Amino acid sequence: MTALQQLQLNSGVEPDGVFGAKTFNAASKYLKIATRLRAVHFFAQVAHETGGFRVFEENLNYSKEGLLRVFPKYFKKDVERFVRNPEGVANRVYAGRMGNKDSGDGWKYRGRGALQLTGRSNYSLFSDYMGDENIVLNPDVVSGVYAFKSAIFFFLKNGLWELCDQGLDLDVIKKITKRINGGYNGLEDRILLTEKYAKFL
Repeated sequence: MTALQQLQLNSGVEPDGVFGAKTFNAASKYLKIATRLRAVHFFAQVAHETGGFRVFEENLNYSKEGLLRVFPKYFKKDVERFVRNPEGVANRVYAGRMGNKDSGDGWKYRGRGALQLTGRSNYSLFSDYMGDENIVLNPDVVSGVYAFKSAIFFFLKNGLWELCDQGLDLDVIKKITKRINGGYNGLEDRILLTEKYAKFL
């Protein structure tokens, strides 16, 4: 079962894997999103970040060119042994960062969920928020049952709900995108998705 189907099942709608108005409404209630305006922004951003609700785990399967382009400071030497080696990449790039302290923590706490929860510290914070220590012990649950709730946590932790309340215009979409993405990657798609889900209001 995909993360979207799991959300649909939990929300009481048929888990057909299609995100439409029925799922939008039911999932908004299940996730306790306070207003429909907030729901539009939330689902638009999540839809973009997950490639249409399909990808809920970080892809670290890089070519040599990809490693040098995305992580240049980590792969100045011995890049060849990290080509198509996701676990090795995660353990090098995330070692000693974001609360990762043990050998293998980079891979264990790689990005998962609708907005890529990453690093032991963030998993621990999310675990406390949900009251479920299994999130730290078994982080794979973040790419499944907690995929969307981890994104709710991200919105809360990063003050995004208050931005959502400002409306649906381009300036607001850009502010939300920058806080999630660090820039404006995929802005055109995020705008189209926001407009699409606004029709569900």
